[in-house]
Amino acid sequence: MGALKFSVHGPESVQGMVLDPEPDWSFDELLSELHSLELNLNAPSVGSMPFNKTRRREISPSRHVDGREAAFVMHISDDDIEIKEGQGGEAYKRSFVAGRRFACDELYLSESDEFDDGMEFCLMDKVGLTEGALSELTQEHWVGVKEQIRNQISQLQTHLLNVSAKSKSQLVGVENYRDTRMEMDRKLDLQYQRKIAEALDNHLTAVQRDHEHKSQIEERKIRNDAASEEAKRKEKALQEEKIRQEKAKAELEARLEAEKKKAEEAKAAALEAERRKAEIKAAENVKRVAAADVAENQAKDRQNSQSGPGSDGSDRVQSAGQIVKAAEISLRLEEGRLQKYKELDQKNQSLVSASNKDFHSFELQIARRIKQITGTKENVRAKANELVKIFNDPLCPQSISIAMFVKKVVSQCENPGGNFNTTAFAFGHVIVLISSQVPHVLDLLLAEFNKACIYTVPKHIHYSEAAFESKEAYYKAIGYREEDGNVESTSSFLERTGSYMKLYGALVQKRCSLLQTEVEGVPNIHGLKEGWSWLARFLNALPANLYTATALEAFLEMSGFALFRKYKSQFKKILNIISVNFLEALKGRRDPKLNSVVARINSYIETNRFLQEPEGRSLRSSLLSYTFVPESDYQDSYQYYQNRYF
Repeated sequence: MGALKFSVHGPESVQGMVLDPEPDWSFDELLSELHSLELNLNAPSVGSMPFNKTRRREISPSRHVDGREAAFVMHISDDDIEIKEGQGGEAYKRSFVAGRRFACDELYLSESDEFDDGMEFCLMDKVGLTEGALSELTQEHWVGVKEQIRNQISQLQTHLLNVSAKSKSQLVGVENYRDTRMEMDRKLDLQYQRKIAEALDNHLTAVQRDHEHKSQIEERKIRNDAASEEAKRKEKALQEEKIRQEKAKAELEARLEAEKKKAEEAKAAALEAERRKAEIKAAENVKRVAAADVAENQAKDRQNSQSGPGSDGSDRVQSAGQIVKAAEISLRLEEGRLQKYKELDQKNQSLVSASNKDFHSFELQIARRIKQITGTKENVRAKANELVKIFNDPLCPQSISIAMFVKKVVSQCENPGGNFNTTAFAFGHVIVLISSQVPHVLDLLLAEFNKACIYTVPKHIHYSEAAFESKEAYYKAIGYREEDGNVESTSSFLERTGSYMKLYGALVQKRCSLLQTEVEGVPNIHGLKEGWSWLARFLNALPANLYTATALEAFLEMSGFALFRKYKSQFKKILNIISVNFLEALKGRRDPKLNSVVARINSYIETNRFLQEPEGRSLRSSLLSYTFVPESDYQDSYQYYQNRYF
């Protein structure tokens, strides 16, 4: 709808109201004017009432319909007006006519209304251009307001639609989230129920397993109780049998002891009688020998030029018919030890035949303990205690276990290792500790030494064709062994002899601490006193040869330091005798085999090696490493001896 253009169809002055082409009304004045027009138009009169303008209103041209001041101009188009001659043509020629401002808020302009009362309302004609313009402005205002309202409604509807769509979308999202949560809760419930079921199943399984375990424990306990009762019954029967056997054994030993005592008394009496006879005979022999010596010396003087420098005492001994060279007391001690050893062997044989048991396991235990001996204080104490415990085991007679022990100790000299000196001193410590608790072990050990090596007595056997069938028989008599049907070599025999003498020399050591073979508070029955006696008897009775030189060298190497510390200058005198007599006698034999041993003994004396403590003599507190000896290493070497104890 375009803007309305009003034009004046009549004269400029109608019934005294002048049409002002440029009205200057304010909005309030315009409304007041329109209100008065409405009152005049609605007045109950039959004819049209004259419209008189009583006063002129000043309308501000700067006010607008929406409250803002602005000029109001009404334009009338020339195209819509027919110009009539004689009716003020000059006035109508103007293109635009300005009029006053007015409002038509309550003006009803419908053309279809009919009035029954006969009143004629011709608004445009009666009110004029001002009211029409005001009506047009009002209409435009209404249209603008309606358009604004419609726009706002459209915006509200769009907003509401958007909000509704968004709400629906959010509602769908909430429903989806609810469905998802419900599905998740359902899965979680199902998983939780499954876990509950598994936990319940595990619990029931554990309860069942625990019940079965308890049942098994009860059954095992019942079986163990029954087995314990059976074991107690058997142990009781075994103890009773053992008591019976011990009683019988005690009775047998008492009877044997009584018989032995009687035999010893008879033997002592016989020995005493023989000793007296021997003394008488010895006195007679002394006289004969003195006479023979005088005659022999005279003969020697005559044959001195013919006799070589190699003549020695061995020729004189053979001419006198003497083969064994040893001190008389050494021979008596040897005889006593061998007698004890023989009696022990007979006792062991009777015990084995009576009990009919195999004691091989005890042999292995003893051999294992001996192999594990090292040069430390703790090891020496532990192994000595373990061996004594085996000796006191009631399942094996003590005499049998002692016989096993002495054989195993002496057998260590048969295959000496590179560090045998240290091992020999450790064996000496263990032997002293054991002999302090089981005294007769030492006599049996010395007897085994005397059997294995005659130079531990000390004694020496001269070769005589009349006494020995062959050289082999003589070699066997002095200690050679037979290997594969032949007698072993001299070097092998000398090496073994040196090992026996080293172990014997280590045994006679003495100091007042655990660093040697005499422990503090535990005396060594066969100590340095016996070592000094052995050395004196050796030099007085034995000749100088390869065998005796090897034995003397080994003994001095092991015991020379301790002998010097105790006997001081006396020991030096002994060394001087060895240097002057023994070594000179060896040199006089002019045997190349003696050169090395003579050089070693001479070096020992001249360099004062007896002032240096031998390696291994002092026990160490601990070892940097320990050597484990498996049982298989020594089981093979036991087969030869396992039947020699009985």
